[in-house]
Amino acid sequence: MLNKDFAIEDLVFNHDGLIPVVVQDVFSNAVLMLAYMNQEALLKTIKEKQAYYYSRKRQRLWKKGETSGHVQRVYGLDYDCDADTLLMKVKQTGVACHKNKVSCFHHSILSNEPSREDILATLYSLIKERKINPKADSYTNYLFDKGLDKILKKVGEESSEVIIASKNKSESEMVYEISDLFYHILVLMVNENLELDAIFEELSKRRK
Repeated sequence: MLNKDFAIEDLVFNHDGLIPVVVQDVFSNAVLMLAYMNQEALLKTIKEKQAYYYSRKRQRLWKKGETSGHVQRVYGLDYDCDADTLLMKVKQTGVACHKNKVSCFHHSILSNEPSREDILATLYSLIKERKINPKADSYTNYLFDKGLDKILKKVGEESSEVIIASKNKSESEMVYEISDLFYHILVLMVNENLELDAIFEELSKRRK
């Protein structure tokens, strides 16, 4: 819902008439890319709830995914305390990076463990990355190569292991086997192009 008090004059555009936009995945909170908007791109984005940017290289307006199909559905748009930077939360179809990566920020300088809150989404993104860009000796890619039947077999096996661990009353076994089951379910979801947000949305209906 558009804030009725917002006016585009509240924002500070640079001398080229542009404002930087940090783009974040609405479900995983991963930073996907940094782009720029002019006033026209911003207004079209607000109106259509689809991401539009201004290309400094091509000197024109462009819709994200106009050729690749990797569109961005806009869920939130905020500006910072100086009103000179935007933060936009999107549902990303496909990948955000033109180099076929989930995020444009895929060159690591310093890495820490993800927070508990987004570790499931982080793992999903990693599995998705493996499917798009296979890695040698990756167990995840082994499963993708073997196909759906192999993945379903592993889901079945891990479900049985969870049951056995529960019957054994072993907390450590349960933690291990449930983690295995989560992982293999995520592999299944990526294989079948089922987005994690579809599960989040369904689960949100069950808060009774």
